Amino acid sequence: MTAVATAISAIDASPPRSGARLLVSTLERLGVEVVFGYPGGAIMPVYDALAGSSLRHILVRHEQAAAFAADAYARRSGRVGVCLATSGPGATNLITGIANAMMDSVPIVCITGNVAQGVMGTDAFQEIDILGVTLPIVKHSILVRDPADVPAAIEEAFHIAASGRPGPVLIDLPKDVQVGRTSDDFGFHYPNAIQPVDHDAVAAAARVIRAAERPLIYVGGGVKIGRATGQVRAFAEATGIPSVSTLNALGTIPTGAPGFQGMLGMHGTRAANEAVQEADLLIVFGARFDDRATGKLAEFAPHARVVHFDVDASEVGKLRDAHVAVVGELAPGVEALSAQLAGVRLAIDPWMIQCASRTARTAFRYDAPGEGVYAPALLKAISEAAGDAFVAACDVGQHQMWAAQHCRFSRPEAHLSSGGLGAMGFGLPAGIGAKLADPDAAVVVVAGDGGFMMNVQELATLRRYGVAVKVLLLDNSSLGLVRQWQELFFDGNYSEVDLSDNPDFVKVAEAFGVEAFRISRREEVEAGIARLLAADGPCLAHVIIDPRENVWPLVPPGKNNAEMMEGA
Repeated sequence: MTAVATAISAIDASPPRSGARLLVSTLERLGVEVVFGYPGGAIMPVYDALAGSSLRHILVRHEQAAAFAADAYARRSGRVGVCLATSGPGATNLITGIANAMMDSVPIVCITGNVAQGVMGTDAFQEIDILGVTLPIVKHSILVRDPADVPAAIEEAFHIAASGRPGPVLIDLPKDVQVGRTSDDFGFHYPNAIQPVDHDAVAAAARVIRAAERPLIYVGGGVKIGRATGQVRAFAEATGIPSVSTLNALGTIPTGAPGFQGMLGMHGTRAANEAVQEADLLIVFGARFDDRATGKLAEFAPHARVVHFDVDASEVGKLRDAHVAVVGELAPGVEALSAQLAGVRLAIDPWMIQCASRTARTAFRYDAPGEGVYAPALLKAISEAAGDAFVAACDVGQHQMWAAQHCRFSRPEAHLSSGGLGAMGFGLPAGIGAKLADPDAAVVVVAGDGGFMMNVQELATLRRYGVAVKVLLLDNSSLGLVRQWQELFFDGNYSEVDLSDNPDFVKVAEAFGVEAFRISRREEVEAGIARLLAADGPCLAHVIIDPRENVWPLVPPGKNNAEMMEGA
């Protein structure tokens, strides 16, 4: 790296320091406060250097949890998340978390130890080519070959992870680089890569919007990532244009805001999906036309022209042609669009009335019969009880979709979900990362019995550090979303979805030293929510729900978003 980068300082007089100590001091200088990790032989020099530093290390019980926690820390804080692992299995255990960050454009830096360079390629103990393994799922990767290059590598990784469209960066540190000593301490400047607003394109977008009769704002996760939430909200409020949201953008437009139709896509609201299908213009902010959002792509928004704002030029036109493309940072781009339309009265009153009427007519009902716990009503109630402090760290499954449909989100950082990868096991470590990023938030892990068991060991992390995360464990004794699809599309052939031999989750939590209790009847819900949210430390509510309950509505595979299935 030193041969191609420009050094701006070299302190020859400084005492020699090891690569491991340079790593720790560089992280401190960059303002890192928390790192998540698990030690091992090839990363031991770094752990030796951590002792006495200002960094707070969170010892997880599995490296996958370290990556998930760093991911959620980044989502909640807006800063780069950091995780550490040793070579071999330690590094490979990070892979799912790295892929999750890549799919959802989350800035994390993953630092792995490796065997010394002199034995690389000899099948040394716990040797793995982690750079080669992770190449398809990182934004960038760096193998550091000289201790003097460590500070520059860390700075470069943070810059790349957070700039443009964010993503994960991997740094691999051979053991000889960690223990090697150097008097050099290089730092590097990076050019300002912010692309200026294309005002001609913005003007063209404004012209198309003024001509539309049924425009619709399509909000993607890029709005939160690009810190353009305020600009998009202001645009929606000023124009009155109705809006829909992807899964990872929920909360960008607050739940219940005028004109908000809800989430679109496979488990979206009828109001959102029908609005998309009837719109004559989609104003797309930071979305990528994901298949779970579009349904049958060839029939998605068939009457609509597209105005697409995105920081990533590769996403514009990738799946749906854009009539007007505005590539660049979202916040200034949306501000410029609002300025173009300032004082303009759009002729969309009939469309606004139509959307509002449909939203009211198709709103979810919560008066399900029976005495058992109705999960949608429970999730709505807990989000309302927690108020604006509510943060949902969702695992993956039916409960994830119910949370998206029924929880109240006042800001996009309040909804943390594995959207692109759909990784079970995300919820509990994500809750830990989110709570450490925002100690004042009411962080609730929304988990199912299947996903919860994938990282159940992180209850020990909750207890060790007193992380006051609340776990809402919805237990239907099955892999619910798979079971639902087997019921609907595989003739009821329930293959390998039975989890009726689950442990007693209350006893499991208590064995880890975490307060726990059970809710099995509807009459217990109100008191159970109050107890869970009021607990001083970590607490788990084990909620028994009907294993036959399905998530509705549902767009079947191969159908367009207007062809929704709905239960009784």
